[in-house]
Amino acid sequence: MDFRDDAELDSSQVEDARGRGGIPKTGVAIGGGAVGLLALIVGMFFGIDLTGNGGPTPQRTAQQAGSGSDLAAQCRTGRDADQSEDCRIVGTVNSIQNYWKQAINRYTPARTQLFSQATQTACGYATSAVGPFYCPADQKVYLDLSFFSQLQQQFGAQGGPFAQAYVIGHEYGHHIQNLLGNMRNSKDSGATSYSVRLELQADCYAGNWAKNAVATGFFDKPFSDTDIREALSAAEAVGDDRIQKRTQGYVQPDGFTHGTSEQRRKWFTTGYETGDPRRCDTFSGSI
Repeated sequence: MDFRDDAELDSSQVEDARGRGGIPKTGVAIGGGAVGLLALIVGMFFGIDLTGNGGPTPQRTAQQAGSGSDLAAQCRTGRDADQSEDCRIVGTVNSIQNYWKQAINRYTPARTQLFSQATQTACGYATSAVGPFYCPADQKVYLDLSFFSQLQQQFGAQGGPFAQAYVIGHEYGHHIQNLLGNMRNSKDSGATSYSVRLELQADCYAGNWAKNAVATGFFDKPFSDTDIREALSAAEAVGDDRIQKRTQGYVQPDGFTHGTSEQRRKWFTTGYETGDPRRCDTFSGSI
């Protein structure tokens, strides 16, 4: 995953709120809405559901207060994106939004917020346990970067820069669904539920961007086989069946909210191989 050295980064699309904490209040469910251990764990991975079980506001220490990076000063070009995780995220967000601006009419940009421990959103108070998520109410993607090491260490994902890119692409897929009117406050679950179809479409949209990333002007060449393997590994690691097997010892399809490992792999691959959002219709027919 190599950026063009002379690609100009727009750091205004990413805000750094790490160390700020948040003000706890009741969350607003905008995705799954199931309760219990499995729901909490599923919510950690590409979820769009905030439980609102925040607890005390984390205190901002002197060390945290001084640790927020100045993205505008640090992240100027693709060369910076190749050398810094923060700048890589800026470049990835820039590329994803450039693609969707070209792919759909009247695209409205969505900012990404980097946070640590907890944050306050228009969808409610969120802790790091929620994992990456998209809030339709303020049209923002929220990322706690500690999630990515957790994904690798606890759930066996291969890791790597493109695993991060896939996650961000998935969350911006939810933004596209919101703009197109496909996102709704669905609390259903099950192998063919609306929630599962919504998540699989977001995987497909992530694949669409990956296929067309070079045309956005931020990358010199198409992503490598290694990059794609990182994305597929991340997708498979958070399949409902794999998470259920790991956390409760058995698979219960009635509790699916995001799709199986095989389905997540299938739909990212569909998006990547076709590069066409029209091929990402997970709401018609079988999935």
